[in-house]
Amino acid sequence: MLKKKSKLLSVNKNYVPSSDDDGDELYRNGIFVFNITKMIEYVCKHKDEIVLESIEVKAYRKGFSELTESHIDKTDVASPIILAEISPGRYNVINGNHRLEKAYRMEMEYITAYKLKPEQHMPFLTSLKAYHAYIEYWNSKIKDGIL
Repeated sequence: MLKKKSKLLSVNKNYVPSSDDDGDELYRNGIFVFNITKMIEYVCKHKDEIVLESIEVKAYRKGFSELTESHIDKTDVASPIILAEISPGRYNVINGNHRLEKAYRMEMEYITAYKLKPEQHMPFLTSLKAYHAYIEYWNSKIKDGIL
């Protein structure tokens, strides 16, 4: 099976960062801060446009020191996690680390995940600086031939 080649991203001059309203859950990854609350709302409204697949728990689980033990027990592993394509062909867990950890502890091999492409998760970046940095980062990976 041939791997689909990733495309360079271009800057949308009309890009408006996602708002960061009181109570919104945020995912911080360095300069990249995503509004998870709004991302989940988007996923719920556009499920037919987003890839949903079964993923290997061990492939995405990392040993986290920041997980809240009491929250792990309350999670529903039947609810899909959210992965974002952070660089061409590489997905990171954006929402669902507690569910992933619970699945791991339950010795589950697979869990379902929504896989968001850049055009689906970039609207949830909370700053213009992060938006531009993300495009530069993505395009550098393609130009360097790191797919």
